[in-house]
Amino acid sequence: MKKVSILNRILVLIASLLMISAYFTPLWQISLWAPQYPEGLNMKIWIDKLSGDVDIINGVNHYIGMKHIGVEMFPEFTYLIYVFGFIIAFGILTAIIAKKWAVYTFFGLIALLGIGVLVDMYLWGYDYGHNLDPTAAIKVPGMAYQPPLIGYKELLNFLAYSGPDIGGWILGVSAILAGLASVIEWRKK
Repeated sequence: MKKVSILNRILVLIASLLMISAYFTPLWQISLWAPQYPEGLNMKIWIDKLSGDVDIINGVNHYIGMKHIGVEMFPEFTYLIYVFGFIIAFGILTAIIAKKWAVYTFFGLIALLGIGVLVDMYLWGYDYGHNLDPTAAIKVPGMAYQPPLIGYKELLNFLAYSGPDIGGWILGVSAILAGLASVIEWRKK
């Protein structure tokens, strides 16, 4: 069985090491703009916490019956650090053992993580925007307040944005490098 090329071992190693940034940078952001908040409100989602204007967003969302946003809403925060750690360790091991199956598996793990996170965020956003308190001060019949998964969306007088933050972009580069290594190995057949 032929070993993985040195270039692909380096690509996998860089991809693995880039993933470490997830522990130190915000991965996702949700921003809101409205006439009363022209400077915008911003919530940053990290691997294990939230930061930004979460309290102000909670105050605004209370009027339309949305749940209080808090770390306790995200059980993912308790295990994502371990999932990332496993994938990082597997990537480093892949660079060391230099086996094709490991390169493909490493890329598969990153792809599954990305898909899983997006599905999880969509489901959370759906629940958050649709399951409203029926006793809320402001009710608009038929209106749902699901934030966008990626991109912009108008919600009443707010413009909402959701997308990757610096850590998310770095993870995207990591996935591209792992995918590139996989494609190069596959084409060598």
